[in-house]
Amino acid sequence: VQLQASGGGLVQAGESLSLSCAASGRIFSVYSMGWYRQAPSKERELVATITSGGSTNYADSAKGRFTISGDVAKNTVYLQMNSLKPEDTAVYYCNAFLYQPKGEIWGQGTEVTVSS
Repeated sequence: VQLQASGGGLVQAGESLSLSCAASGRIFSVYSMGWYRQAPSKERELVATITSGGSTNYADSAKGRFTISGDVAKNTVYLQMNSLKPEDTAVYYCNAFLYQPKGEIWGQGTEVTVSS
């Protein structure tokens, strides 16, 4: 089973973009799903997560601009990104964190480029 992310692209600063992620099959025992990003020459970092109970968590850089949503039980997660900045430029990865057995599944990444 794989996670398939889509929706990346090239936008100008201030514009919006929406990312989607879905599993190619059914993943069971998922505790949370989320989005991470990795900019060139930087480490991968958390953007936002959502739990099976609907609780959300955001990186400080995403608060107020990004909104995560989805249905963890159905293995879908979305990221609405508004007021994009050039520093948001990165490859965005979706992730599923499993609780039984413990583990993680990563999607292939979708590239977001924000021009100034």
